[in-house]
Amino acid sequence: MAAHEDVSREATFGSLPVTRDERVWNFADFTWVNVGLAIATWAFLVGGATASLVGFADGLLAMVIGNAIGVVIMLLASVVASQRYGVEQYTVLRSVFGFGGVALIVFTVILFTEMGWSSLLSVMFGRAVSQVSNEALGTSIDPSGLAVTAFALVAIVAAWVILAKGPLTIRFFNRIVAPGLAVLTVGMLVLVFTETSWSQLVDAAPLAPFEDEGLNFALAVEFNLGVGFSWWPVMGSLARLTTTPRAAMWPAFIGLFGATILAQAVGMAAALTLGDSDPTVWMVPLGGAWLGALALVFVAFANLTSLASIVYSTCLALRQAGGHLLTRVPWPWLCAGFFVLPGVLAFFPGLLYDQFLLFVTWTGAFLAAICGTVIADYFVLRRQRIDLRGLYGHAAASPYHFTGGFNVAALLSTGLGALTYVLLYNPQTLETRPAFDLLTASVPAVVVAAVAHLLLTALLVRRAGRGGYDAPPAPVAERSGERNG
Repeated sequence: MAAHEDVSREATFGSLPVTRDERVWNFADFTWVNVGLAIATWAFLVGGATASLVGFADGLLAMVIGNAIGVVIMLLASVVASQRYGVEQYTVLRSVFGFGGVALIVFTVILFTEMGWSSLLSVMFGRAVSQVSNEALGTSIDPSGLAVTAFALVAIVAAWVILAKGPLTIRFFNRIVAPGLAVLTVGMLVLVFTETSWSQLVDAAPLAPFEDEGLNFALAVEFNLGVGFSWWPVMGSLARLTTTPRAAMWPAFIGLFGATILAQAVGMAAALTLGDSDPTVWMVPLGGAWLGALALVFVAFANLTSLASIVYSTCLALRQAGGHLLTRVPWPWLCAGFFVLPGVLAFFPGLLYDQFLLFVTWTGAFLAAICGTVIADYFVLRRQRIDLRGLYGHAAASPYHFTGGFNVAALLSTGLGALTYVLLYNPQTLETRPAFDLLTASVPAVVVAAVAHLLLTALLVRRAGRGGYDAPPAPVAERSGERNG
């Protein structure tokens, strides 16, 4: 019994495949997990940021196009393989990038991205609570003041407590928070149209557009593509806990596309009519003192569940990428270590919060390229067949050892995809090429990375007999996500 509990705990908090009995999320559970992820303050913030570029009609179209494309590509590159094999996402990626290649990606792109999102969520929590205090208690807390930092640190501690208990606790909180958030979002939308007519909303001017309307729309689409791709680091590790493929894909799309669009539309409408893109600012004017304060409290708690879900997946990635060194670290301590940098960033509340659009687009550049490489590898080269034992083999004993633990073809392909993105659109300088207005930067990054991976794999990997691409398919028992003993 003790041995079984140890193995079960390693599957939940480590990188072993989960068995059918350990898959704790059904269709409804995973739907609420994704709705809770989608309707955090950042969804309203995305809507407000979109309103800075375009009006309501164009903004709604940009949101639908960007999120639909981004979410579908992201799900194909994360959820499908992890759910099928019951394996944590970054363990599956060993078949794409190699053991060392995964560690390289995790300790650079993924760590930076998820620490950034964790910092944003904690600061959003702090600002929401500060606004409630200002309204209910008559305080005058500055949005970048020390009190916001204190509340952000409270959010980090609370998320750590939830996280230390594991996915069952995350499920429990999402069952409470997510339905309330859905009702709250619909209520906010009703309030927007109570205060503003449809014609007034459609005629409202963007908050801070550029002179070129075509560029504004392309930037809005690109920004929302980046939001869709931003879910990639966490979704595979969450989806492995679902009971069926149907319980993984559809709830993820319902939450990360449907619920996101709804929340973003509310954020955009409120920003256009009230003149501020920050949801922690406009919720009280929109809903009134008490209703607005209640909305902020609910959104603040939603950020806690989002924070816990994000860090759960990221810490699993760190554990498997860090090898024996991090495997020995107890789960609560590993999570605590992850929160150190977000805790430091909490002392600079405006650092990422005021550069939200820039942060999302920069991370999207790399995540889009990674998705292109993964899709080409899993669906085209491997035809959805992975050697499960090879994912856990040691050094040269694994077909996924490639060259010294690195799949050079996959890493080069990802780099070429990211370079394509920056050549078409540089988020730092806002320089764009003419093709950007028609193609965006994310979609070409995905295509270039995918095509480059197919070509480079043929030239550099398969010729050398590496990577297990020409090996016979693994036995069905190995692919079922079950373990022996």
